[in-house]
Amino acid sequence: MNSIERGAFARAVPLDDLSLSPKPRPLASPNVVLAIVCVGICLANLDLFIVNVALPNIGRDFKDASLDDMSWVLNGYAIAYAALLVFFGRLAERHRRNLSFLLGVGLFTVASAACAAANNVGMLTAFRIVQAAGAALMTPTSLGLLLAVFAPEKRGSAVRTWTAIGGLAAALGPVVGGVLVTVNWRWIFFVNVPIGLAAMVIGWWKLPEIEGHDAPRPKFLDAVLVTGGIGALVFAIVKVSDWGLRAPAIGYSFAAATILLGLFVWRCLRLENPFVDPALFRVRQFTGAALVMAPYSAAFGAMLLSVALWEQTAWGWSALQTGLAIAPGPLMVPITSRLFAGRLIARFGAAPVVTAGIVIFAAGLVAWATLIGPEPHMAFVIMGMIPTGIGVGLTFPTLMGVSAAGLPPSSFATGSGVINMIRQASLAVGVAIFVAIIGTPASLPERLVAFQRGWWVMVAIIALGLLPTYLYLRQKPKAA
Repeated sequence: MNSIERGAFARAVPLDDLSLSPKPRPLASPNVVLAIVCVGICLANLDLFIVNVALPNIGRDFKDASLDDMSWVLNGYAIAYAALLVFFGRLAERHRRNLSFLLGVGLFTVASAACAAANNVGMLTAFRIVQAAGAALMTPTSLGLLLAVFAPEKRGSAVRTWTAIGGLAAALGPVVGGVLVTVNWRWIFFVNVPIGLAAMVIGWWKLPEIEGHDAPRPKFLDAVLVTGGIGALVFAIVKVSDWGLRAPAIGYSFAAATILLGLFVWRCLRLENPFVDPALFRVRQFTGAALVMAPYSAAFGAMLLSVALWEQTAWGWSALQTGLAIAPGPLMVPITSRLFAGRLIARFGAAPVVTAGIVIFAAGLVAWATLIGPEPHMAFVIMGMIPTGIGVGLTFPTLMGVSAAGLPPSSFATGSGVINMIRQASLAVGVAIFVAIIGTPASLPERLVAFQRGWWVMVAIIALGLLPTYLYLRQKPKAA
């Protein structure tokens, strides 16, 4: 962190600030702490996408619920996760990080069991929101623990590992879901229970006691404003294809989203204790990562949903076939991130690596839009999934590492929460846009045209990330 970045924060504390240092006690090594917190981020990210391949089965179980209704099983989780990340991240700064992390794991585990017992879409969506609350508590506290136990010079590598594993878990969601759905779709939630319990026991034993500091308490009203605003926006996007752009309800929803989000931004700019500190965006790296994360995440969320839906609804593949066909893409994420991304960043800087990731990811979407037809073809699936996996491995861990590298220790939890809030909100918007584009086609040719249109739109959206990459992330390789 250079002097300019440090000066962006009036309340920045030194790297050796005692509030971020673990208490001396016989604990596991930093790598063991990394392994424990990665269990939490894996649970949070895996469950964000694990339901993708299970949606058709869940819909049939719930009396053929519509795609619009089922999309809220995904988007309800993503929206609540997005809004509560910063809120819980700010609260976590005031309390012991290890206890906050374990509380998040416990809440997520209980909610997972409740999701498995749900008997209608509304109940499942409600319990998914509780799941998201647990995930939102786990995520910033896990990163806070991670950054506290690693030396400053090793934090970049640790963050890349943390994000790569989390990204792999998100991408592997459809694969794991496909396997579990062969038993019953409820197992996609039941499987979290023993994992969560094990993480709680080991975490209680091994995690360091990292005390909080006297940070201002966040305003719950701001969490309500951003949740309502994103929810109204997603609702309007999802329903616009059914009701039409001129429908009064669509206009009211867009107006509500504008008012709520506008009021949220106004309060962040004017309040002495803002929900999202505007000073975060005075750090050039952080701003660039945030601006790139939004279009990337929208395209990523839409891609995973669209591939799972296409293979099951158009080609008639089972959930297991779908998950296995998608597997080559997720497998490229850790390979690319761990073997190539760090070396490429060290040699060329962050901007070229992110640019390459965006272009390669877009190439995968282009392959889907141009090569996929009405007849099932495994080779075409692989041709689309491998580039997207490489793109994820280059883009996502790099953005997370760049955003964290520019922040002082006092803002680690809040900054990671803001970046992940942008990520999750964008995922919900991307899913909503794709659902709105494909609508309810009556025939296979119409479905193919609709999906192709959706993939091309996602190519255009992810390409929007190239401009902020060029403007904000260009720097010397050593600084990156």
